[in-house]
Amino acid sequence: MKGYWISLYTRIEDKENLKEYAEVVTPIIKSFGGVPLVRGGKSKVYEGDNFLRTVVWEFPSYVKALQCHDSKEYQAGWEIAKKTTERHMQVVEGFNIG
Repeated sequence: MKGYWISLYTRIEDKENLKEYAEVVTPIIKSFGGVPLVRGGKSKVYEGDNFLRTVVWEFPSYVKALQCHDSKEYQAGWEIAKKTTERHMQVVEGFNIG
């Protein structure tokens, strides 16, 4: 089953800092097979909270998604943004329809 990172940003104090984080971690995430599906963009909230930014990455497997998040390389990259950024972040396993 594929794995997904879903990040819902609630606070972004420094957009340049977040940009630097993205530049550092994007190649790391891609090295684990991550493919960006959603990275900001337009959104319309129908129910619940309005998040500042939504990011979704797809991975070849749930295990790969976990390995990427837990890697020392990714964790070092997250250090760049974590003091000026808050988010709800979860790794979710996909399902097979057929």
